[in-house]
Amino acid sequence: MEKDKNMYTAFEGERRVVAGTRLEVALALKRDGRAENVLIFDDETGRQVDFDLSGSLEAVAARLGGGQDAPAAARTPGRPKLGVVAREVTLLPRHWEWLGGQPGGASAALRRLVDAARGSDSGREGARKAQAAADRFMMAMAGDLPGYEEASRALYASDSDRFRRHIADWPDDVRGYAERLAGPAFAS
Repeated sequence: MEKDKNMYTAFEGERRVVAGTRLEVALALKRDGRAENVLIFDDETGRQVDFDLSGSLEAVAARLGGGQDAPAAARTPGRPKLGVVAREVTLLPRHWEWLGGQPGGASAALRRLVDAARGSDSGREGARKAQAAADRFMMAMAGDLPGYEEASRALYASDSDRFRRHIADWPDDVRGYAERLAGPAFAS
């Protein structure tokens, strides 16, 4: 099982109850008897996630990679240490011809092109991801709160002052987490 490096935050109602790795959050929720009526969010994407908290603490730990008896990932062909994933790419013949003539072949040329595009992003992609993450969280936790729609518009307009003004009356933990997720959207 691949280690999950993401961080998560759990809310019970409008109150943040725990934050940390998948394992830390799951064990804290299980230990505190908060297996129900809790919403858990991925700090990177703002997506709501579910953890299987059934069974004992040891079972939860084993299932989420904290136990010794966690199942090993099945071996697959390819170059797993590099994280290579085979997928289909559809190009026109002239594109394949050009890629075939590049040093290292088509795969190496595509990797270089993707890396160059990611490097020339100058923060736009990070801002877009932050906007999407904050909006997902806000829709789930604050969609019925006053100022939600205006805050969402301000978020996508990159207007941090207007955003903060519209979330000012939200519960502290909801407002704080929304500001944290939205922060990179206002940095550029």
